[in-house]
Amino acid sequence: MEKSKLKEVLWKLTLPLRFLWEFHKGFELYYIQGIKWEEEELENIFALILFGDYIGLPHPPTELTYRLLPYVVRELYVMQEKSGKEVSLKTGWIGV
Repeated sequence: MEKSKLKEVLWKLTLPLRFLWEFHKGFELYYIQGIKWEEEELENIFALILFGDYIGLPHPPTELTYRLLPYVVRELYVMQEKSGKEVSLKTGWIGV
């Protein structure tokens, strides 16, 4: 009986600490999602700069594009995968 009473008291004493820990985890998850979104957007901008000539935007010199090409291989695979999908509101009218 004494052991269960002690556990109950410890449980109640640690409640504020557990609450703050879960609160912290929620904020951490929120900001990690924001950072991942920002990284994806920067990758999209990077690809747009390198391959903007496909849609009529001026592009950097060809030599610079070729030197940066190894860094966008994954982006090329993503663009290829999206271009084969059906047109919808989510993919947009150009299929990307």
